[in-house]
Amino acid sequence: MESNLLFRAELVPHRSLSPRGLNLLLAAVAVMCGLNALVFILLGAWPVAGFSGIEILLAAILFRLNARAAKSTEIITLSHDELHIERIAPDGSRRAAALQPAWLQLRLEDRPGRTPLLLATERKRRIELARDLGEDEKRSLTEALSAALERLRNPVFDNPQLRVADGD
Repeated sequence: MESNLLFRAELVPHRSLSPRGLNLLLAAVAVMCGLNALVFILLGAWPVAGFSGIEILLAAILFRLNARAAKSTEIITLSHDELHIERIAPDGSRRAAALQPAWLQLRLEDRPGRTPLLLATERKRRIELARDLGEDEKRSLTEALSAALERLRNPVFDNPQLRVADGD
């Protein structure tokens, strides 16, 4: 199948924090919330300290969930037979879908104030591609995949018998 492959993209969400950076950020949030709680305790509003503890816990859980989501992957491959979309979740589970390239249409739907949707449509079936990418990356992917589809649908044949002879 590798010789039949026309396009391949492996998409992973961009995350700017390394595990060490995440730990440093969580430590900074904990220190700031702790100082805030200390001020309120000294002012006699000691119940605020409990809410600060909940705030630290919630921040840690949300940042960890975000870091875990960064382990997801989406692999898009185009061959003569199909557009294959495989999504790998952070836990390793896989979901795949295939669309026929002869009927395939790519559409980038702009949504005001939000990242556009990249949709692959085959007759009445629609699949969203590149959910985790930003606008520029989606536009670039759309251009590259559209070009690959164009090459598939309009191949250039090289027939040596039809070439103009050099001596003529």
